[in-house]
Amino acid sequence: MKLKFNPNLKYQDEAVKSVIDLFEGQNSMLSYFTVSGQQTINSTGQGVGNKIDISASDILENLRKVQKYHKIAPSESLNENHLDFNIEMETGTGKTYVYLKTIFELNKIYGFTKFIIVVPSVAIKEGVYKTIEITKDHFKGLYDNVIYNSFVYDSSKLEQIRNFATDSNIEIMIINIDAFNKSFTDPSKETKANIIHRENDRLSGYKPIELIQETNPIVIIDEPQSVMGGKGEKAVKSLNPLCTLRYSATHKEIQNLIYKLDAVDAYEMNLVKQIEVAGFESQDFHNKAYMKLISTNNKKSPITAKIEIDKLMNGSIKRKTVTVKQGDDLFDISGRRDVYENYIVDEIYCEEGNEYVSFTQKDEILRIGKIFGDMDDLVIKRAQIRKTIEEHFDKELSLNEKGIKVLSLFFIDKVANYRQYDEDGNPIKGPYAKIFEEEYEKVIRKPKYNTLIEKIEHVPVEEVHNGYFSVDKKGKVKDSRETKKGKLRANKDDESTFNLIMRDKEKLLSFDSNLKFIFSHSALKEGWDNPNVFQICTLNETSSTMKKRQEIGRGLRLCVNQDGERIKDNNINILTVMANESYSDFAKKLQSEMEEDTGIKFGTIEKTSFAHIIMENKNGKKEAIGSQKSLEIFNHFKKMKYINGKGKVQDTLKQAIIDNTVEVPEKYESVKEDIVSVAKRQTKHYEIKNANNKRKVKVNKHVFLSDDFKVFWDKIKHKTTYSVEFDTDELIEKCCNALKDELNIKPPKLIYTKSGLTIDASGVNYKEGTVKTVYSDEDEIALPNILKFLQNTTSLTRKTIITILIESETLDQFKKNPTEYMNESSKIIKRVMSSLIVDGVKYSELDDYYSQQLFENEELWGYLNKNIIESHRSVYDHIVYDSEVEKNFAERLENDDEVELYTKLPGWFKIATPIGGYNPDWAILFNKDGERKMYFVVETKGTKDITQLRPSEQAKIKCGKKHFKALGNDVELEVTNSYEDLKSSI
Repeated sequence: MKLKFNPNLKYQDEAVKSVIDLFEGQNSMLSYFTVSGQQTINSTGQGVGNKIDISASDILENLRKVQKYHKIAPSESLNENHLDFNIEMETGTGKTYVYLKTIFELNKIYGFTKFIIVVPSVAIKEGVYKTIEITKDHFKGLYDNVIYNSFVYDSSKLEQIRNFATDSNIEIMIINIDAFNKSFTDPSKETKANIIHRENDRLSGYKPIELIQETNPIVIIDEPQSVMGGKGEKAVKSLNPLCTLRYSATHKEIQNLIYKLDAVDAYEMNLVKQIEVAGFESQDFHNKAYMKLISTNNKKSPITAKIEIDKLMNGSIKRKTVTVKQGDDLFDISGRRDVYENYIVDEIYCEEGNEYVSFTQKDEILRIGKIFGDMDDLVIKRAQIRKTIEEHFDKELSLNEKGIKVLSLFFIDKVANYRQYDEDGNPIKGPYAKIFEEEYEKVIRKPKYNTLIEKIEHVPVEEVHNGYFSVDKKGKVKDSRETKKGKLRANKDDESTFNLIMRDKEKLLSFDSNLKFIFSHSALKEGWDNPNVFQICTLNETSSTMKKRQEIGRGLRLCVNQDGERIKDNNINILTVMANESYSDFAKKLQSEMEEDTGIKFGTIEKTSFAHIIMENKNGKKEAIGSQKSLEIFNHFKKMKYINGKGKVQDTLKQAIIDNTVEVPEKYESVKEDIVSVAKRQTKHYEIKNANNKRKVKVNKHVFLSDDFKVFWDKIKHKTTYSVEFDTDELIEKCCNALKDELNIKPPKLIYTKSGLTIDASGVNYKEGTVKTVYSDEDEIALPNILKFLQNTTSLTRKTIITILIESETLDQFKKNPTEYMNESSKIIKRVMSSLIVDGVKYSELDDYYSQQLFENEELWGYLNKNIIESHRSVYDHIVYDSEVEKNFAERLENDDEVELYTKLPGWFKIATPIGGYNPDWAILFNKDGERKMYFVVETKGTKDITQLRPSEQAKIKCGKKHFKALGNDVELEVTNSYEDLKSSI
């Protein structure tokens, strides 16, 4: 299988043209081979090189034209000795292809022949060379079989440098910055200098660098933010470049920007995959001393640390970040929780990369990112692996028939977790490999994957997964090493690994290969990718230096089919990231990295944001207004309170854009439309829709007429009647009944949530979707002193508490989750003590019922983006909501694939109670692993604790439970404070 490349992508052609147009007016060297272009290397007669015959002022004029076309703030000046230009292209949009095509265009139009591609790492070097290899036929077809030579610089093959200097055809050298950035200006350190800077007899006494300098090469810098640090700038200058073309998605410094395709542009133009995040978080696990070191600080006295702990607050345990110093007792800080006894802070160590906190009487040493007292790490890893396999097979069900091979990528930080060796040196499976094979065999047996198993049951599980790791001289895989800043310490072993990854790139895309699940060391995180990676799962044991952008970068590129053709379909191109954190935390970190790495300031207008706007000057010439005039508009926006002092967009600007009342300085009235356009881009996510968008809510026939809904409605349509018997039970009996009726303690859980991310000018936002419980902890846990706890919280006697606990018959739940049991029992007992509960109500079913036709008789209206949202799973085509909580709940129902159908129960659906009619909120039919269950959500008020509701609401809920129980149709009434809580309870 061979990848195919589209030579007619507009955004790529514009990136190429932005470079070509810089040299407009340059004479073609094809016509004037030895006169105006090619020049002989002085004194050797060996070489040919590049030369320009237009002035720096001509190039500056061309530069401003290019910037004007691309709406980029114009450069004020240009140093003729430093012709440096920046091209910004988001990861996955074909940056390498673009600069290779630029090389051929520069040769075709201007005759330039000498090009050097400088890269920061082994990974990127191998990636570039692989791209040159697989595009060879493509570019030869585009450029009339042009002759060119490309090579990776090797200090043992200096004849390549001679050929580079003397050949009159296109020469492309790929070189790692480390190969020429040592001692290139200090002859006294000759023995420590790179070979490229040393005199060599094979080159007639010349230094290799001198031959390169004479060619006046065009230097392309791939990832300049990594190349140009330290001695990088001087090293690149030592090449004597005609100009430098700097390509990156994350420029740290901008010299002269000529093209910009940032993360927001790429996402909005659908040039990369859409992103969804599957988050894993433990829930209700407070039975151990949970601790996570966030940061340390020695900038002022005393030295402090921020630690995340489980703190008792207002009767509930909340995960909070607290600041501690030496001598602080976590027992006191946690609200005197027994699990934190003897955790007294001893030492706070602040060396960067080695931060830790120790305790006087405990062995635990907290390090940044490492968690104590939470769920077993292997449990979480197993859940991540299992969900990755499930996501993989779900995609295979739809994509295999389209000729698209699905790949999944696992990053690990210890090779031994995947592959180990026995005493004889034979490879054996590590824990992750074993877990993978166990979960693979379980998942593939699910009935929904029957069509897949028919095709792959003959394939041994060992053949569907493999690892790409560095190999030592003995042939054993090993860990790759990183610096403290997360940069790969590459050596020959790592280089061979990248060779293998690149060599197998096309092989992996073919159905001929059984390999689908790839394990790789997390240090090998840049310079390579595969377009058909649809799932990425990071299984690192410790805090990872891998950034979210690096993580998603391995799978951002649009996928290809078996013909090597790029597929452009948003419903297919979705990258799922299996994160060991919540989707919201992932989104926040991703946005923070984008702001840090790219300079994008989401939801912010900058002082130069308007500089590119074209306006007619006093002489009647149209030109960009420039930085100074852009600053005037920026200051005007501050004065109008459209932005704050830092340029952050305010609500006044959002509303002014909606109302079309944005004011600009009078002298810029002619370009007001352009100014507003710039401002609108930064407020896109916050747009307020017209409140007059009134819509009639109609019955959704697809759901309403379905057999599922008929069965659904038959279960709940009957009315009931009730009788009441008042009883004067003793306190103990009331408490026992309440505990039996309401207490439902479940083990701590690992919650899986899958959510889509959107990236626009306002930021990285997430849309909540599927929620599942993927693990419940049933392990034995040390039991705390419950009698002491309940005595303190209820003031009841020890004897009374013992009687309640025994006669309630709920102590078996205490073992499942002691902390949760104590807190919930305390709340229930206190509530029974302070108020009367409707205990004596009894319901019986009537023949009378609510007809399904009533849905069609009801007339509902709403306002788009005010109080209704569009619905596809409900009996109505829109859902009318009364609060943000209800709106959020409805959106989660719409986005959850396990929801078969649902309805917001109409006002006429009432349950009779002694204190008036009761109208539940929602009726939902879930399809969970093929087993259908019915659930009712009673109130979505943001609280699960019914003691926080009015007494009348509490009583109605109790009556509602008895009503549905009397119907006897396996219908349950649930009280929930969030969608996650509902899903975790089923």
